[in-house]
Amino acid sequence: MSRVTSISAIDFRPSEDPMNRFFRRAALATAATLTLAACSTGNEEPTTGEAGEPADECVIGMTQINQTATFFTQMNEGAQEAADEAGCELQIANANNDSAKQNSDIENFVSQGVTGLIVVAIDVNGVLPAVEQARSQGIRTVAIDAELEEGAVDTFVGVDNEAAGAEAAQWVVDQGLAEGASYGIVDARSSFIQNQREDSFREVVDAAGAKFTQAVDGENVQEQAATAAQNLVTAQPNLDFVYTTGEPATVGAVAALDAGADTKVIGWDLTAEVIAGIDSGLVTAVVQQDPRQEGVEAVNELVAILDGAEPAGFIDVPITIVTAENVDPYREIFE
Repeated sequence: MSRVTSISAIDFRPSEDPMNRFFRRAALATAATLTLAACSTGNEEPTTGEAGEPADECVIGMTQINQTATFFTQMNEGAQEAADEAGCELQIANANNDSAKQNSDIENFVSQGVTGLIVVAIDVNGVLPAVEQARSQGIRTVAIDAELEEGAVDTFVGVDNEAAGAEAAQWVVDQGLAEGASYGIVDARSSFIQNQREDSFREVVDAAGAKFTQAVDGENVQEQAATAAQNLVTAQPNLDFVYTTGEPATVGAVAALDAGADTKVIGWDLTAEVIAGIDSGLVTAVVQQDPRQEGVEAVNELVAILDGAEPAGFIDVPITIVTAENVDPYREIFE
């Protein structure tokens, strides 16, 4: 299976040669019962090797929310590239938006004896028992995107979603788009982080004189989000803007709304469709994260921890607010 091609401007953590480091660690480790595949499509269950087969010197299990959103596939690519650079094996399990399956995937990783674990949580509370099981077995753990309760993992890599929602709202206020404006929201109520983005955004724009009308649940699935967005603008035909809390909601709103309409979209996460919405004038602004770099940072942090470094605790990957003025550098990423 081919590896992910390299990307530029990645600052890998300097240390001794990763292969030497992990061969040294392997010499001290207890033999495990399988060898994980170097990479996966993300659609299969984590597999078990033959009994008595030793574990790879560095094996990282990554539980991912889904493999349909560009945000998550870019995160996987960054993690895979960093794992290749470090000489680690990366196994990605696709939870397909199912929190119960995500817990099962983590339990499988624990039984396989992975060296490290990356968690992109669907339900930050529901995933805790499985994460605690991993930690009890000495598996070092990093969370990406969704922050778990304090002490649940070694390090969180990602955006401060509450602060970023407020930052996006302040941009709206500063552009004069809040006072007197009527708005609705397409959200994902099962997503803790998207709830954070919604609540902090509302607090700032409402205080500046915006009028909230209604929120609809896109369920973090593009098709459902498109239907929800259509229902929203049908019920609330005079909205000035729709705020969307994640990629499926943003893409769904772009698909549902007329580019020539007065209602605009302000939301999270670029895709090719969303960039087209910026070009048409439908999308005013998008909060853009760097999911590829989040994947890179998560693997690099695990490598450093396994080499004896103190966990960073929190690695902030800053956001960018993308508009028609600064969208051009992102075009080739989403071609």
